[in-house]
Amino acid sequence: MQSHSPTTPFGRRSLTLAHVASQMVATARPPEKIVHKWKIFHAICTARPRLGVSERALSVLNALLTFHPETALTGEDDLIVFPSNHQLARRAHGMPASTLRRHLAVLVDAGLIVRRDSPNGKRYARKDDAGEIELAFGFDLSPLVVRSEEFESLAADFEAEARALKLVRERITLCRRDIAKMIATGIEEAVPTRRGGQGPADWQVVHAAFRAIVDQIPRTATRQELEPIADELSQLADDVLNLLETHIKSKNPSANESHSERHIQNSNPDALIDLEPSLREGRAAGAEPKPQPSRVGEGAYPLGMVLSACPDIVDYAKGGISNWRDFLATASVVRSMLGISPSAWDEAQKVMGEVPAAIVVACILQRGTAINSAGGYLRGLTRKAEVGEFSLGPILMAQINSRRRDKQRA
Repeated sequence: MQSHSPTTPFGRRSLTLAHVASQMVATARPPEKIVHKWKIFHAICTARPRLGVSERALSVLNALLTFHPETALTGEDDLIVFPSNHQLARRAHGMPASTLRRHLAVLVDAGLIVRRDSPNGKRYARKDDAGEIELAFGFDLSPLVVRSEEFESLAADFEAEARALKLVRERITLCRRDIAKMIATGIEEAVPTRRGGQGPADWQVVHAAFRAIVDQIPRTATRQELEPIADELSQLADDVLNLLETHIKSKNPSANESHSERHIQNSNPDALIDLEPSLREGRAAGAEPKPQPSRVGEGAYPLGMVLSACPDIVDYAKGGISNWRDFLATASVVRSMLGISPSAWDEAQKVMGEVPAAIVVACILQRGTAINSAGGYLRGLTRKAEVGEFSLGPILMAQINSRRRDKQRA
């Protein structure tokens, strides 16, 4: 095996201290060390974000590894590969030459390979009389052997961090679902949040606190950023559950009977639930206005499109949203949580129709703190709808495009 002293790159490429350090590492490989090249490559792929290399650069490294005939990389073998740019580009799935050179430079700068340039910059091998390679110029794979433990450790740390991030995201998702459904139950069952409190009105405060925590969640967040938010949601979930459990323990038989009557009445699928009895000022006692027929057919906008634009509303559905009836019932729960009065809700339904009004409520929920007054916002859209200046399509498309941009940034 030939010994290598540090070499400078050919042409206008400059030599950096990092390149010298990589060459020093390459000469320090123990002769008895053996590593599996594809296992090391897999570890490098896993630890890629921490190594500062791109997927395209790793595809070039993969192509370079294919030019070494053995699967095992040892400390005794000569690990220089010397493909031409044409050969290398072909194995890198037809990568353009300019792109290939750029990613080769990235691999060199990251210390994954060492450049061994010939006097004229060409890559080739000179053989002795026995046909053995005596001197080679190209790319040295020795750093993969020397740094194998480092790559494996980085990969293990990255996978552990990814698992921890996944767990905290799952924890937040479960808390959001549980809190949303428990708040909906508290409003429907008129559970007081304190002794002598007015159930629905106080539950709006609880819901506002819930949305304030949810709105803190960054678009792209680290585990360290999400863990405090998960703790806040867990505490709020415990508090809300305690309210429901306390109410159950304090109920007497007569309350149980009245609860059963309310449950039977609310289970009527043909009626929209009025969840704000304390805000029914000016209404005749016991009078229940008939819901107006939808001005826009249920098929005007597919339910899947609406849920794609406004997925947060699903958290408030008792058994999921599989049809428009589920969507309308859930929107009735959400509008109360958002502080939209029955009068504003009824007016929006009369002017827009049931389905469009419910979709607007879902959009308001999705936008969170961006809308200061949900009731005022809904009334403003209702006024526009009365004069023919309201269109639901642009609102939905704006929500969908916003979510697409968020996913791309993530």
